[in-house]
Amino acid sequence: MEKFFIKGSRRYNLRHNRERSQSPEFGKMINGQGLGLVAKFRYGICHMSFNGCEVIAVHNALVYLNKPRTLAEISFYMERFRVLFGFFGCNAYSIGKALRHFGVENIRSKSADGAETFIVTFWTKRPFLSEIHTVFCVRNGQSIDVYNRYNNCPIVRRYRSVKEAVGNGRIIAVYTIEKTEEISI
Repeated sequence: MEKFFIKGSRRYNLRHNRERSQSPEFGKMINGQGLGLVAKFRYGICHMSFNGCEVIAVHNALVYLNKPRTLAEISFYMERFRVLFGFFGCNAYSIGKALRHFGVENIRSKSADGAETFIVTFWTKRPFLSEIHTVFCVRNGQSIDVYNRYNNCPIVRRYRSVKEAVGNGRIIAVYTIEKTEEISI
């Protein structure tokens, strides 16, 4: 007898996402959460194209640090931090806990000053009256490479500063990823 799972539950989403395990290609960064099969992955009651940016930011950090995990596994763990059944994505203040769970040391702050590798969560427009978005960033000389900056953008976007990357949005939290010997580019 096949188990019955409630649509949107952690177990339902895990089964649904594992069935799509061929995408994204294991060990590859994700850009454009609304593109390809990753858009059909589920987080909470929605598809990841709508609310999966925090999960994707953690995924991209793990890939960058050469500690890849499947998107289904990361999503399953982070389901415990979803807000309003995942309709509002993940609790932005739990990203550090998820990173630590997967073996990544990090520090939460309000600024990315001096950070080489970090995850930033920000309001896209006015605080509490707009959506939040979360991205993985790598400082590259005088610029910052931002992964999954837009829902429909399949490439890494490059900005001169964090302020330029978040536009008119206000930063909620920055997770500076501690350097380890395992980082490889």
